Amino acid sequence: MSEECTPEYISRVRSKFSGKLICGLCSEAVEQEMEKRREEAVKAHMSACSRFNRLGRSYPALFQAEAVKEILKKRSKTMVRPTKSEKGGLARSSSCMPALAKELKDRALVN
Repeated sequence: MSEECTPEYISRVRSKFSGKLICGLCSEAVEQEMEKRREEAVKAHMSACSRFNRLGRSYPALFQAEAVKEILKKRSKTMVRPTKSEKGGLARSSSCMPALAKELKDRALVN
């Protein structure tokens, strides 16, 4: 089994699959996955529409609050939490021990 890999065919396959050259069998698998995602997206949209028709028309303020809650929930899942920085934190001001320790260390290096 062979395929004619002309430059046009290769460029068409690569443009369709994010720059990757994949075989026909893999392309079918990828297309099936894309179709599943499309079906999931339609299902999620239909669910939102039915929720709106059930809740939004009767209680618009409640529906709006629910929508804001969902937006915040999605955003909190995608936000990257900053890692703790080693520099830039506040130093303790109630103790002079760090300054004394530094001074002693500097003296030890000089001697």
